[in-house]
Amino acid sequence: MPRYVALFGSINVGGNRLTMADLRGAFEAEGFTRVETVVASGNVLFDHEARPDRGLEEKLSLMMRQRFGMTSVALVRSRGALAAAIAENPFHDGEEKFVHTLFLEGPVDPAGFARLSADRRGAERIAAGTCALHIDYCAGVAESKLVGAFIERRLGLKGTARNLRSMKRILAKMDQI
Repeated sequence: MPRYVALFGSINVGGNRLTMADLRGAFEAEGFTRVETVVASGNVLFDHEARPDRGLEEKLSLMMRQRFGMTSVALVRSRGALAAAIAENPFHDGEEKFVHTLFLEGPVDPAGFARLSADRRGAERIAAGTCALHIDYCAGVAESKLVGAFIERRLGLKGTARNLRSMKRILAKMDQI
């Protein structure tokens, strides 16, 4: 059975409090197998019969609403898609904790990327990827104005970000049997 990672946005921030034990339990109740959370809240590894990522995302979004009353972006990537996102990121020369991939619910429209590039005001480096935006925050995320809501408005897509260090740890965990 294929191995996937679910990347949730907005878990354990604001009012969206959820224990990882409850999240694992919900996955298991929905028929997912070999469920484990990894790195930080909102990353869930699981096995499931082969199915398009979009179908799994819809299933997980529905599960979050029904079981926990939460609306959260749920993006699913196969092991190959996660490895490809790491490989296509052009900012490997940056510090891993500052180099992020914002996983998106769809492909980046060139016009939206142009809007984002024109509107940003910081020193960040950005590059469009496959259903992702790669960002090098250079001096750190805390002071940046290039945040999720700002990006989502310009691109017209929802997403959730992970830094390069976390993505490598998730990938390594996916390779463990």
